[in-house]
Amino acid sequence: MASENPPHWSDILKKRLQNCPKETKEKSEEENKEVETKVFSKYYSEWRGGGDKDKSYGTIPRFYYRLPAEDEVLLQKLREESRAVFLQRKSRELLDNEELQNLWFLLDKHQVPPASGEEAMISYEAYLQVGENAGPKCQKFFTARVYAKLLQNDPYGRISIMHFFNYVMRKVWLHQTRIGLSLYDVAGQGYLRESDLENYILELIPTLPQLDGLEKSFYSFYVCTAVRKFFFFLDPLRTGKIKIQDILACSFLDDLLELRDEELSKESQESNWFSAPSALRVYGQYLNLDKDHNGMLSKEELSRYGTSTLTSVFLDRVFQECLTYDGEMDYKTYLDFVLALENRKEPAALQYIFKLLDMENLGYLNVFSLNYFFRSIQEQIKLHGQEPVSFQDVKDEIFDMVKPKDPCKITLQDLVNSCQGDTVTSILIDLNGFWTYENREVLVANDNDNSNTPDLDDT
Repeated sequence: MASENPPHWSDILKKRLQNCPKETKEKSEEENKEVETKVFSKYYSEWRGGGDKDKSYGTIPRFYYRLPAEDEVLLQKLREESRAVFLQRKSRELLDNEELQNLWFLLDKHQVPPASGEEAMISYEAYLQVGENAGPKCQKFFTARVYAKLLQNDPYGRISIMHFFNYVMRKVWLHQTRIGLSLYDVAGQGYLRESDLENYILELIPTLPQLDGLEKSFYSFYVCTAVRKFFFFLDPLRTGKIKIQDILACSFLDDLLELRDEELSKESQESNWFSAPSALRVYGQYLNLDKDHNGMLSKEELSRYGTSTLTSVFLDRVFQECLTYDGEMDYKTYLDFVLALENRKEPAALQYIFKLLDMENLGYLNVFSLNYFFRSIQEQIKLHGQEPVSFQDVKDEIFDMVKPKDPCKITLQDLVNSCQGDTVTSILIDLNGFWTYENREVLVANDNDNSNTPDLDDT
C-alpha cells in the first residue's frame, strides 16, 4: 500500500492556528497577524530544510575589512604595528647572506660533470639532494616546476648551477625590495603615494655610493627628479599613487639600485636617469633656462629648450594643458616635459604629446590638426631661407608611416602600434626633428662614408 503524501506546510499552519488557545483567538487582529507571521516563518524555514542551525552564509569567510577613520587613532596605530610585525616576520623568512653562501657551496659540491662550456651543471637527483640539506627556507626553490623552468638544451637533462643561483638571488631581492617598499605604504593597500615614494628614496640616498658627492641642499631636487620618472611612466592616469607590484615589475628600481655599484662606468651613469650627473644635468638645464631667476619657466624661457627649435604652437599647447602657476611652469611640470621629449618612443611619452596635439580633445588626429601644427614648421623653414615643403606630401607620408585603422584619423593606439610615433611627433613639433627626417638618407650616407674611412693609425 502506497504511503500517504506528507502534509503540506499550509495544512500544518492551519492546524496549528486551530489548536491555538482561546486567549490567542481573542487577541486583536494585529496581534494575531504577528503570531501568524512568526509561525509561518518557522514552519516555512523547516519545510525548506533551513533553520537557525543551518545558515550557509555563516560559513562565508569575511573578505572586507573597513580601514580605520582618521579620528580612530588607536585603531590606526594598531594596524600600523601589526603590519610592521607581519613584514618583519616575512623578512626573517628570507635567506640571509650566510645562508645564500651555504647554498652556493652545496650546489658547487653536487655539480654533475661534464661541464657545459664554463657552466657547472647539476642533475635533478643532485638538485633534490641539495634541497634536502639546504634548510627549510630553501624548500620553495627546490621544486620540479622551478627545475623545469630553468631547463634548457642540455643533452643530460641538467640545469646550470649559476642560472639557478641567480634565480634564487633574484627572488630573494624581489621579496626584500617588496618588504622595503611596503614599509612606506602608509595606507597598507599595496600602493605608494608620491610622498611615500619620496620618503623611500630620501632614506635610500645614503646607501647609494654613487650619490655620495651630492650636496644635502640638492637632496629635495634629486628626490623630485627621481620620483617624477616613476609617476610619469607608472601613473599615466595621474591618480597620485603607484602599485608596488608595478614598481617591482619595471626596470626603474634596478636603475636606481645600480648606483650601489662603486665602479659604475661613466657611460652607465650618463644613461641612468637616477645618477648624480643625470640629475644635475636636468636641474642645470632648468636653471639655465630660468633667465629671470624666479624659480619658474615662462613660455619664452622654455622655447630655448634643447636646440631651441620647438614650435611656438606646440609650446602654446604645453602651457594650455600642463599645470602652471600664473602662466609659468615649475620644476615638477618641467620634469614631465623633459621625460616626454626624451622618451618619445615610449607609450607614456606619446600619450603626453598626443594630448597636446589633440587640440579639440577628439581622441584622434585628423588632417586639420596635422596641418595646424605643421604650418608652424613651414613658417620656421621660411625664416631659415629654405625651400618650402608641401603639407600634402608630409600628410601622406605620416599616414603611410602610421597606417591607422581609419584612413582619415590617427589615434594614440595607432601611433603606438606603428612604432613611428617618435618620428611623427618630431615632424610636427620640432624643426630640428623635421629636418632630421627630411635629410635621413643624406645622414645615413654620411654615416656610412665615415665608417668606411680608414683610421689614420692603421695606414
